[in-house]
Amino acid sequence: MRSFYLFTAALSLSIIHGYSEPTAKNNHITGLWLMGQSLCEGAQSLPIVTSADTGHGNFSFKRGVRTWRYGDHNKDPQQRANEQFVFTSLTAHLFGGLGETIANGLADHLSFSLAKSKNAPSKQPIRAPFLVSYAGQGGRMIDELSQTDQSSDARTPKSRQHGGGYYRTSLDDARRARQQAETVGKTFSIGALVWMQGEANGGPTGGINPSRWDEELPRPGGLQWYRDRLIAYRQQWSHDLQAITGQSGELPLFTYQTQGVAGEAQLMAADQNPHITMVGPHYMVASGLNSQYAKRYGAAIHLSADGERWYGEQVAKVMQRVLTAGEKWQPLRPLKATIADDRKSVLIDFHVPRPPLVLDHDFLARQHYKVGEAFSSLNGLQIRNSARAVSLIRSIEVASPTALRIRLASPLKNDTDYHVSYGQSYAGQFGEIASIREGPKLGEQKTTELLIKGDLSQQLSPLSKEGAFNVSNTNTAGPYTQASIRHLYVENGFTVLRFENRELRSQVKFSSEQMLTAHRPFAYGNLRDSDPAQSIYQFADKTYGNRAGQNYPLWNWCVLFKQFPISDQ
Repeated sequence: MRSFYLFTAALSLSIIHGYSEPTAKNNHITGLWLMGQSLCEGAQSLPIVTSADTGHGNFSFKRGVRTWRYGDHNKDPQQRANEQFVFTSLTAHLFGGLGETIANGLADHLSFSLAKSKNAPSKQPIRAPFLVSYAGQGGRMIDELSQTDQSSDARTPKSRQHGGGYYRTSLDDARRARQQAETVGKTFSIGALVWMQGEANGGPTGGINPSRWDEELPRPGGLQWYRDRLIAYRQQWSHDLQAITGQSGELPLFTYQTQGVAGEAQLMAADQNPHITMVGPHYMVASGLNSQYAKRYGAAIHLSADGERWYGEQVAKVMQRVLTAGEKWQPLRPLKATIADDRKSVLIDFHVPRPPLVLDHDFLARQHYKVGEAFSSLNGLQIRNSARAVSLIRSIEVASPTALRIRLASPLKNDTDYHVSYGQSYAGQFGEIASIREGPKLGEQKTTELLIKGDLSQQLSPLSKEGAFNVSNTNTAGPYTQASIRHLYVENGFTVLRFENRELRSQVKFSSEQMLTAHRPFAYGNLRDSDPAQSIYQFADKTYGNRAGQNYPLWNWCVLFKQFPISDQ
């Protein structure tokens, strides 16, 4: 059982119109302390979708959820003005190119679910209301966010020296929270830590960069390095925060799975350390490609405002199950892969949080890349041998509530080792460009339209209904190019794809007769469980896709993985 500080403060919650509101009897505030880079700070997650008091009774400082600011005592946070640390209702705030964070999805879902289950047995409860604080910055490495404060090292490139003090700010936030709680007659403790970092440590050849000047650490050494760093970070962070709040017992840390190699190391850390929990991947949520601010769009690697709030609820769901229900949580992940006796198929057994497994081609477009009559990758899965040669896939089927069967185009050889990976961006080739024409101007922006023969609206519907998606001329004649499709319609027997010229990759133009390949913004797959958990929020941004008004689905999607070994039966 994961050790966790047992809050003794009494709490009563009332339910009003579906909201969990603290009453006058509440005398305790629980902190949710966040650290990470751009996805944690809400980079380009605009326009915000939680602009008003939600009624759940949770808090941020008056300074906002994002408490670290460059040039505002970032290296001496104890000098920040006291009046910025009074408690105020938790909402999202615009700050330059920063918008919605996971804060409201996280805290409000926790408040609601705890109130809903207040009569259920709870061995290790956490208590509402919650105070959320984040002290990181986008693009930062793990040792820049730690007490090492690596960004202050003279070897740091000048473009990345405008920072520092993140870890000290997080600790000072805890001091401020305790002081402010005492001022208003309440007690304070920190209930959980949330970690959303890792992309910045990814190396260009699939390893880990420990700093901005050291050589890249290749796999598996890089994986082990990041795993150990994350375990040590949590331990130090927990120890230092406990010294401030007076808590006993280790503080649990919940991490997402970042895209890239660090995501695998995060899962390794959760496997090794009982105080770290891997929630799962984020590839299923809405990308920042759909964000709009300052007359431009966000980057595909970021999240939309709905994506941030949605993932906050996903974290809260897992946090509640671990800390109040005592569940020994594991994300959806592979356990064993074996070759059938005839060597024509591979069976993969999974840990499935809420069976049965589902290959979902409706919510997410089917991931596939076709080669002749077979696929080099399908539903996110790909098989290679030790020489990295791809084994083509005929089909994939759910073999049991917790297993998949991959059927192959040809039998696997006996004298070669094989492994399976999960996570690709390709949503399939779908047609040749019949013609290209100038599209209508959108404000000041010129557009181009690609015409493909036939009605492909249903085929492309899983992509268009979640928002913008990318198309490229992969594996066709001419230089590579890519563009973001934001408008799709059918006209006179042709499917028309429209993009803004400014989003054409390197301004390299498409050509007629090139075959188009569709991509989702993130590497992904189609494998999920059947978790019935309900979100409290719905898609709110109506400017993209067609999901506005629908609840965020809280299924658990399979973690990304590489080179998982396949053994003989």
